[in-house]
Amino acid sequence: MAKNTMELFKDEAPEVAAAFNNLIMAVVKRPALDAKTKQLIYIAMKAAMGDDSAVKAHIPVAKAAGATREEVIDAILMTVTVSGIRGIVHCLPDAVEQFFEK
Repeated sequence: MAKNTMELFKDEAPEVAAAFNNLIMAVVKRPALDAKTKQLIYIAMKAAMGDDSAVKAHIPVAKAAGATREEVIDAILMTVTVSGIRGIVHCLPDAVEQFFEK
């Protein structure tokens, strides 16, 4: 089975991956936004880029933080205003499907 991108990143450039992770943790720890809002923003940004694998990976995190199906869908739909239909085409089907999985 192939490694996911982040595992490969850690294996091939551990010092860079660690620095990247520290940057992410510094942003995540900022107190102004709650975890659910941060995840919804992240999902929207990645959907705008058409990065369906990142959206797929973060939907369970958003769900665990309390995000609803409707909130995730709205976050993805917001991308149409900045990046056209790309985020919707690449990310919405899987997002909806993940809310029907147990």
